[in-house]
Amino acid sequence: MTVLHLADDGEAADLAAFLARLIHYDRGAAVRLQATGTTLAVFGRPPSFEVLAIRAARLAKPYEKGLQDRLDVTVSAGELLESVDEAAATAAVPGAVTGPPWAGVLPPRAGWQAVPGLPARDALCATVAAAVAEFRSRTEELALERRTRAALDGIGGEIWSRTVGDTGLPVRAVHAAQSLGFLRPAVPVPGEEQLGLFSSGAWLRLRTPYGSIATRRAGLGVLGVSVR
Repeated sequence: MTVLHLADDGEAADLAAFLARLIHYDRGAAVRLQATGTTLAVFGRPPSFEVLAIRAARLAKPYEKGLQDRLDVTVSAGELLESVDEAAATAAVPGAVTGPPWAGVLPPRAGWQAVPGLPARDALCATVAAAVAEFRSRTEELALERRTRAALDGIGGEIWSRTVGDTGLPVRAVHAAQSLGFLRPAVPVPGEEQLGLFSSGAWLRLRTPYGSIATRRAGLGVLGVSVR
């Protein structure tokens, strides 16, 4: 069994927290793992948000297993979470599972260009709070006989598909970032990635110090992009 040695217990705790949040939205969640050098990238797709969540973790030493210097596998998020040993800063890679369709369509690794106009963190959080309040208000105004799943989904789809200013970033992507713990306050560290928005082809990526949210302008259900 492959064992990943994370840089420290903090990296292990952050990885475990990310996996736990994914499982909160989908108990059968799968994640795609890619490890190259001293970086582990974990990709997941929380249901209903229609986005990809990406959490990067530092490894204590470059990944290597026999003649392979790269890990690329889709596994159960729950089994991976159970294998995380925060005290030892390790995680055992579970057996591979048949990946869901999204796992074969990942954002590109290069070619990202900065997109201007992204509001500050507090403004993004306020946007999500306003959207949640509007959803609750509009659904509570519906008569009980009209409060169907289709009606709720219609209201939610209209609200969460709105974009943040002129950036093209859907509000649901910001909601996902907040729900997964990516928008919590960060202490600025010289050289550390901060909040930013980037585009590459049909993809948009909201980057934070704690992880990224990627979404396609045409939706994740549309293929025709590189399969990695």
